[in-house]
Amino acid sequence: MSTDVTTPVRPAGSPAGRGQPPRRAPVGARRERWRGRLGRADLKLSPYLYVAPFFLLFGVFGLYPLVYTAWVSLHDWPLASDEHPWSGLDNYARLLTDPVFWNALGNTVAIFLLSTVPQLTLALVGASLLNRRLRGRTFFRLSVILPMATSVAAVSIVFSQLFSRDFGLVNWLLAGVGVDPVEWQASKWSSWSAISVMVDWRWTGYNTLIYLAAMQAIPKDLYEAAALDGASAWKQFTRVTVPLLRPTILFTVIVSTIGGFQLFTEPLLFNSGSSNYQGGSLRQSQTLAMYVWENAFVKFDFGYASAVAWVLFMIILVAAALNYLAVRRLGGTRVPD
Repeated sequence: MSTDVTTPVRPAGSPAGRGQPPRRAPVGARRERWRGRLGRADLKLSPYLYVAPFFLLFGVFGLYPLVYTAWVSLHDWPLASDEHPWSGLDNYARLLTDPVFWNALGNTVAIFLLSTVPQLTLALVGASLLNRRLRGRTFFRLSVILPMATSVAAVSIVFSQLFSRDFGLVNWLLAGVGVDPVEWQASKWSSWSAISVMVDWRWTGYNTLIYLAAMQAIPKDLYEAAALDGASAWKQFTRVTVPLLRPTILFTVIVSTIGGFQLFTEPLLFNSGSSNYQGGSLRQSQTLAMYVWENAFVKFDFGYASAVAWVLFMIILVAAALNYLAVRRLGGTRVPD
């Protein structure tokens, strides 16, 4: 006896498995799906997490003080008073008619030019010499960076003794060739020159190593091709080395501009006496950074000091932009962005 068992026919239009719980994906498939999502999130978010500490520190120690200084510059802000009334642009208007400010600006620009141009020139020449095959070149490469390991205060004190009028080594050498002793701290040009020598001695080696590292990245094939074309060593330097170093030169020029306009310790310690923050009795070597210090921590006029600091900031931006344009168009070659 046989019994026919027929499969029930599902009504048309009714979804399959209605009334049954949905089937879950296997555990391994779900894990792979989550790993894929985490991997994509890692690729998108990791770069921001890596650079976040820098922007956090910059915001706390850079951006906030900058904005707060701008706010203070718009107020009459004596340190000893609890009231800081709004003054608007009065501090900036006072600054434009302040002869001491213009004197400090002139000193800053002069010392910057007297120190930066020889510094970068000597660094470029020194890097070219150290890039050659010399005996003990590792020793010489390490030696050029030794001034960086010396305290700025120690350097300033030693050089102030070297440029002493009565017992200084520099005046002793000048006397050997028949030149009268020079009072290095007494006039503008002499104090500018002495301070520039200090700055050059300290920072030339630093820029030399930067140029040396960039020179070693230049392919040797270019020099071999230039030599086959009959180019001398000087033409190889001016036609091959310098053009390929323009991005590096641009970097050192901008960094030197920022440091040169913020010069403070060297001229401060070069001038002895209780009024060394004035750059001498006639303010012959007072820089803008020293003038900010004088107004903030000697006269306790934080509003005016903040205005000077903000003008200094804008001057540095303009000078860096001009240097960028000059180096970018130097020789008609465009510096890569």
